[in-house]
Amino acid sequence: MTTSDKFWRGTALGCGAELAPWLRDRGSLTRRIRQHCTHFAVRGVRSGLARIAPDESALLGIAPKQLAWSREVFLYADGRPVVFAHSALASRHLRGAWPAVLTLGNKPLGGFLFAHPLVERMPLHYHVLRDSHPLYQRAAGVLGHPPHTLWARRSLFYLRDAPLLVTEVFLPDILTLTGPV
Repeated sequence: MTTSDKFWRGTALGCGAELAPWLRDRGSLTRRIRQHCTHFAVRGVRSGLARIAPDESALLGIAPKQLAWSREVFLYADGRPVVFAHSALASRHLRGAWPAVLTLGNKPLGGFLFAHPLVERMPLHYHVLRDSHPLYQRAAGVLGHPPHTLWARRSLFYLRDAPLLVTEVFLPDILTLTGPV
């Protein structure tokens, strides 16, 4: 576990009253964003085998230098990027529990996760990402003037004892969404 990654916590203290409902909601983030915008889109950045962070490897039960399957996308609401999503899983589970992730394309992973009756979500963990964190750097790439920090949350999803880690980095425009709660 690297120094910057050991700070994932079970609470989102200090995140601010406006962001807290987004961070703490255990339901489908995709569904919630769709409720707050007219047009929702997923734009893929990359998908395939990649090195992931050591703390992610540990959570997924794979060797730190072993390649894992990883997918990174931006979630857009009315043309604005509102979330950067990073998911990872051990490649051996692509043939077992998680083959559906290979065919997602520009479809949201959340649609699959929350529709499948056997998928179980573990508790959420939170982290303030600073500009030195790799996920911050990839998420901030679409922002003209990124803030100094971005809040993120992550949780494991299990299907037939196979873990899938989903990390969501909340971008500033998430706070501009209006509509039903």
